[in-house]
Amino acid sequence: MTLSNLRPAGRSRTAHEYVLGTLRSAILDGTLAGGTRLVQAELASQLGVSTTPVREALRDMASEGLVVFDPHRGAIVRPLDIAEVQEIYELRIALEPLMVRRVIDRITDGQLDRAEELARRMQTEENLSVWVDLNRGFHTVFAEVDQGSRLAGMLASLRDSASAYVSLSLQARPEQVPDANDEHDELVRLYRRRDADGAVELTLRHLRSTLAAIEMAHERGGLR
Repeated sequence: MTLSNLRPAGRSRTAHEYVLGTLRSAILDGTLAGGTRLVQAELASQLGVSTTPVREALRDMASEGLVVFDPHRGAIVRPLDIAEVQEIYELRIALEPLMVRRVIDRITDGQLDRAEELARRMQTEENLSVWVDLNRGFHTVFAEVDQGSRLAGMLASLRDSASAYVSLSLQARPEQVPDANDEHDELVRLYRRRDADGAVELTLRHLRSTLAAIEMAHERGGLR
């Protein structure tokens, strides 16, 4: 495995966070492509850490859907597949409106302030992998009110699995970033007004726009 293009992230509080940030960014920006074998000893040497934080980071990314463990090849970057992403977004389109209506009257001003701050940071973020991570955090805020429910768990899993596809869609259609940023700002305003119908409509438009960009990437050869 060639790791010469792997760019270590800035040192975090722990070796685990450092490794996780570096590998997640490399997967989301395409440095580590789908199907790449992730050898713990090689990654540890490249990043200057022991194998323990590498093993922990790979386990975390497996739970996010970015890495899979093959019985013969070990850990590999999850290959991207158009049929899978279409199913992910079909499920999100069906379930996200239910979550909106469930939480919109219970979400707090403090939670909306945090969502607004994440949206503000995304407005000026130029690193795609960082933007994708902020985007994931932004959408997670809206489900916090219902944390622990089966619906919240299902949507969290779907969002994790969608992260790599979101990154690919932005590479295929960079103009989607300012459009998405504008939609994030509007979504916060709709939640503050407790406008459930408006929030559902915008959420569905946002999801369908992202799926359309991913399908464009597929047509250009970025997905199987």
